[in-house]
Amino acid sequence: MNYLQVAKPLTLTNGQRIKNRFFKSAMSETMAENHQPDNQFANLYGTWAAGGSGVIVTGNVMVDHHALAEPGNVVVEDGGSLAMLQKWAEAGTRNHTQLWMQLNHPGKQSPKYLSAQPAGPSAIRIDGPNAKYFNVPRALTNSEIYAIIDRFVHSAEIAQKAGFTGVQIHGAFGYLVNQFLSQKDNQRTDEFGGSIENRMRFLIKIYQGIREACGAQFAISLKLSVLDLSPDGFTEHDSIEVVEKMAELGIDLIEIAGDDYEDSTVGFSGYAHMLRQLVNVPIVLSGGFRTISTMEEAIGRDDADMIGICTPMVVMPDLPNRILNGAYQAVRLPLTMGSRRLDEKYTAAFVTAYCEQQARRIASGKQPQLYSSGWRALAASVAMHGPEGLIPRRAQ
Repeated sequence: MNYLQVAKPLTLTNGQRIKNRFFKSAMSETMAENHQPDNQFANLYGTWAAGGSGVIVTGNVMVDHHALAEPGNVVVEDGGSLAMLQKWAEAGTRNHTQLWMQLNHPGKQSPKYLSAQPAGPSAIRIDGPNAKYFNVPRALTNSEIYAIIDRFVHSAEIAQKAGFTGVQIHGAFGYLVNQFLSQKDNQRTDEFGGSIENRMRFLIKIYQGIREACGAQFAISLKLSVLDLSPDGFTEHDSIEVVEKMAELGIDLIEIAGDDYEDSTVGFSGYAHMLRQLVNVPIVLSGGFRTISTMEEAIGRDDADMIGICTPMVVMPDLPNRILNGAYQAVRLPLTMGSRRLDEKYTAAFVTAYCEQQARRIASGKQPQLYSSGWRALAASVAMHGPEGLIPRRAQ
């Protein structure tokens, strides 16, 4: 008998049972030709399902082909790819696995080479070190906002029809839902701007629309991130109000992404523990989990109900099974460009590139490659995406 807490099942508020506490967090695969899924997705997610996770979340599925976050994003906006989505869902739900489709819209955070003029809550351009890679946005009209809400709902309906067991609304990392939540990005004066009650209206209408369309038994989760918190944008107080409101409305699970649970610079574990005491909704923590002891500590301290794992799963797709079978050794990825200055500037880019490369290898039936060169990972990104592979896709 396995006495690890990560081995215990979890029942969601809608009654759905998750077989264990391993949550394969979203990782954008960026391998869709013409933004449609193919057999690679069934192969990749079938491998992850066989690997033992209780829940697997897809990477960044876009609800509008005119609004893309990255090259190779899957877009689900009609039934044209239903047959392949069904193959993807069938593979990803094997082994009693929950497979949830992450739904997203980039808003103004769509790179120049993908959007001549992106749109967001307000016509406020992206700032920071990556600002030059994004065009100045225009403000969405009220009718456009409702049309985007409808797109989220319709994409969820297609996911359900295809056999996915749930969806995740992406409210993190500076994408459109997060832009509406931030008073820095959202300076509207209509029903979608101003108070946090108004700024969360976009998210709430997406959630309520999906719930009405897909029913009580279909899992709906939300992803937020502590890295998005700021005193002049989406504040900690705002985030608490959002979490409490979504819990009140019946959301099934909330994922909180952070920097590193073991060595956080933003009080990740303390913030998570506070949220866990405030709401009676399962909380997933994602970020920095590498050792069994840390995973067990997070659940044991009541910081989390599930453990979110992303990068290690492209190195060791059967990581949950290894832990449950007592055959796990901690995953370490010492990627570097050989310079602290370069690493600080490009870590996000070369780690992303490395993950995308390994996901493609798994999808083609090959073993992941272990190496430490950040340069090699960036070269792989160029091979996958051309020169655009080196262009930042997010504001930070």
